[in-house]
Amino acid sequence: MHILALLTDAYGHRGGIAKFNRDLCRALTADPLAAQVTALPRVPPVEPIDNVPPRVTYHPEAAGSKLTYAWHTLRHTCNVQRATFNAIICGHINLLPVAALASWLQGAPLILILHGIDAWTPHDSWLVRKLLPQVDTFVTVSQCTKDRFLDWVPLRADQGHVIPDCIDLDAYSPGPKRDELLDRYDLHDRTVLLTLGRLSSEEQYKGHDEILEVLPDLADEIPDVAYLVCGDGDDRPRLERKAERLGVADRTVFAGYVPEEEKEDHYRLADAFVMPGRGEGFGIVYLEAMACGVPVVASSADASREAVRDGQLGVVVDPDDPDDIKRGVYRVLDADREVPDGLDYFSYNNFEARWHRLLRENTVLSNHSL
Repeated sequence: MHILALLTDAYGHRGGIAKFNRDLCRALTADPLAAQVTALPRVPPVEPIDNVPPRVTYHPEAAGSKLTYAWHTLRHTCNVQRATFNAIICGHINLLPVAALASWLQGAPLILILHGIDAWTPHDSWLVRKLLPQVDTFVTVSQCTKDRFLDWVPLRADQGHVIPDCIDLDAYSPGPKRDELLDRYDLHDRTVLLTLGRLSSEEQYKGHDEILEVLPDLADEIPDVAYLVCGDGDDRPRLERKAERLGVADRTVFAGYVPEEEKEDHYRLADAFVMPGRGEGFGIVYLEAMACGVPVVASSADASREAVRDGQLGVVVDPDDPDDIKRGVYRVLDADREVPDGLDYFSYNNFEARWHRLLRENTVLSNHSL
């Protein structure tokens, strides 16, 4: 089986979607499916490209302008000397126009992957909206996104499948707080709340504001409490000013971007991972924190509640209710620091099995030998 994967990013990139795409390529090429994957990223890499699976052909030269990306896609779908594709995977709804063209040129089924808030309301592009009926199958990382997507698209529920993000449970584990990081952030003898995520002015829905707003009350009950904010972006100055205005700047640490090799140790600094937002399509960071034995506060307003299995693995709070947020924080601070039973639901092995099952059972691929 040969699959063309049109992706926003993957190898040489940061963030949850890039990680999902790397896991996807790995899963598609694993035995027994053993597909050959031709992957075209839309965004140029920001780091060295490494660890590309043997059956994946990755084409960073496709990244660039819309015209550049469309031209490279046409090269791979019109050239008779290249392999015929059995399926086209569209890794983001914004790539649907070029993916639909590739599907039409190849006569191959089109699978659309949806990650979150970008699919919760009608798309801004009339062309994307017009092409949605061409999708044969769509995959969402959460039931929340599937439900909100179906509220406005002309597709059937049975065309959709939920395959959540996954975590490599061998890559994260509980451990002591590292003295070097405690020194760096002056967090010795502090009760540490942690949020890790981009600080983007376009994504003011991750729960940073909600935690800052309850921090003064938390400090009355927990005098040594500190809030460690990991991640960077153009919204950082606003959040720093807000911490000043609320009188909690002395207990709020903005750590900036955390390299991948330091993430595990940063999670281990936390006594609680707190991210009660409103716009998460899933949230791999919740899984990573739990895998480090850190109890988690998620939100009832978005798909992060699914990352904690609706309260089975962590605490779910209402982000619009400050008292509920405080209750959730107190509850997780009283919890044991251990990896919750049931986190293996989100293991890479289960992610791989879910994708293999979808490709075996999906009727649009039934005429191919899988």
